[in-house]
This record gives sequence, C-alpha cells and structure tokens, in this order.
Amino acid sequence: MNSQINSPNPNPNSLKNRFAKGFIRALMRIHKSPSNNNNNSPREISKRRRRIKTAANAAMASAVGSRKVLWSQAVLRKIRNNRPGSHGGSRSSRRVIFKRSIINQKSFVKKKREEEEIVGFGEDDEKKLRKVVPGGAAMDICSLLDETAHYIRCLTTQVKVMKTITEIYST
Repeated sequence: MNSQINSPNPNPNSLKNRFAKGFIRALMRIHKSPSNNNNNSPREISKRRRRIKTAANAAMASAVGSRKVLWSQAVLRKIRNNRPGSHGGSRSSRRVIFKRSIINQKSFVKKKREEEEIVGFGEDDEKKLRKVVPGGAAMDICSLLDETAHYIRCLTTQVKVMKTITEIYST
C-alpha cells in the first residue's frame, strides 16, 4: 500500500508518512498475531482496542523521535514499562528519573511565580495541561507550553492519518 495516498506532502520523511508507515506495520503485526482470533467478546474487543491505541501512540512517538521531544520519551517509556514481564525498568534507572524529577521540581518552584506573571496562565490550567501532556509533570511552564503545542500538532496528524486509513479500508 502506498502511504502517500491523499497526501499533499510527497516527502517520504514527513511526520505524516513516518507515522503512517509505523502504524500500518503495527496494525499488520496485530492482525497476524495468534491472539487475534475472531472472538468478538467484549473482553477481546477491549484488548484489541488497547493494542491499536498503543500501536498508534508508539508509532507517533517513534515518528517524532525521542531526542527532541519530551512527551514522546514519556510515551515510549510508559509503553515499555507496561509490557508483560516488565517491572518498570531497573532500580538505577528509576533512581535517576526520581532524582531528575526532584531537581526539576526545585527549579520549577523557583521559576513558577515569575512565569505565571509573564504568561498570565492560571494554576488550574497548568495542572490540566500537566495531566494531558505525557511527561508534563516534570516540565517547567515554558517547556510545557512548547511540548503542548507540538503534541497537539502530532495528535492532529495522527487523527488525519487514521481517518485516511479508515476511509481506504472501509471502501
């Protein structure tokens, strides 16, 4: 299947094409998996839905690349830690993450008052964003706003690609 169908951007390295390629590969793996029987019980349907959602999130986070964007790192870490047999990473990696979050919280508290005055952004809005954006709890407000804008653009791309895939397979 050509991943550039209905794509105004012929660049094979665009975010949209990288996501589509990764997501379609993941869907094919899900379809071929032995657990994907024709059992349409509510439990089996819920299990497939979770696998597709995880595949979409992983494909988008991978397409973005984890070096540049913190939310993609958080998504990939969550997926890795939720795999069967995973115990949330090694103790040393958990300690490093914990130490980083403490350092980020200390610097966050210092900057918070100044940034709130400059941005005019309320604490309730900030708390909501921290819950929505993966990895948002450990970011200062400026990074959180940058990550939120990028995350929204990526989610928009994800929805467009998934709609296109649905239209192709529905007809």
